[in-house]
Amino acid sequence: MIRVLLADDQKLIRAGFRVLLEAAGDLVVVGEAVNGAQAVDLARSKRADVVLMDIRMPEVDGLEATRRIAADDDLAGVKVIILTTFESDEYVYQALRDGASGFLVKDTEPEDLIRAVRVVARGEALLSPSVTRRLITSLATAPQRAPSVLNPSLSRLTEREREVMSLVAEGLSNEEIAGRLFLSPLTTKTHVSRIMTKLDARDRAQLVVIAYESGLVVPGSATSPG
Repeated sequence: MIRVLLADDQKLIRAGFRVLLEAAGDLVVVGEAVNGAQAVDLARSKRADVVLMDIRMPEVDGLEATRRIAADDDLAGVKVIILTTFESDEYVYQALRDGASGFLVKDTEPEDLIRAVRVVARGEALLSPSVTRRLITSLATAPQRAPSVLNPSLSRLTEREREVMSLVAEGLSNEEIAGRLFLSPLTTKTHVSRIMTKLDARDRAQLVVIAYESGLVVPGSATSPG
């Protein structure tokens, strides 16, 4: 059973998500938070697996709450999905840098919400939908984020691992990467796991951030989704 925490100051939104999630059978809502501070406390006390975190909440917002969860060793297994209105929220990239595993728009389809929680609970990231690829690419390619030299931490990677990481940065799934590089999905998964270990990344979302900020992926070079 996947334990989910809802963090949103809108009671109606929390109620709707609770109904959808608990109808899935393998998901259970273990708590509801109205601000970021409460979300961090409940994530710890309720031992949540996944937090659906709104960015805009009173007192402590979702970004600060995500930072606190990611920085707390006792909450290392807790995954955060940022909830956004997409057009208006400009802080998704920052949330990924701070440890979020991905994000969803609030009006996402019910089946996509359920799938997202399952995906993140498995330790993967919400990087496959085209809307996610476009947003990550546009935020990550801002001129001020382009490094002048290649980050030395990438020297730990093999040439094949760099290829795989570059494709992760495009938002490709393991299956898509396997097809692109003529590998098996299992081999691709192994490569991704080794890359995360070498770079001390929490998940695939963190790899995307590192790929852009390290200079492995040059701004504007990622393949635009169709």
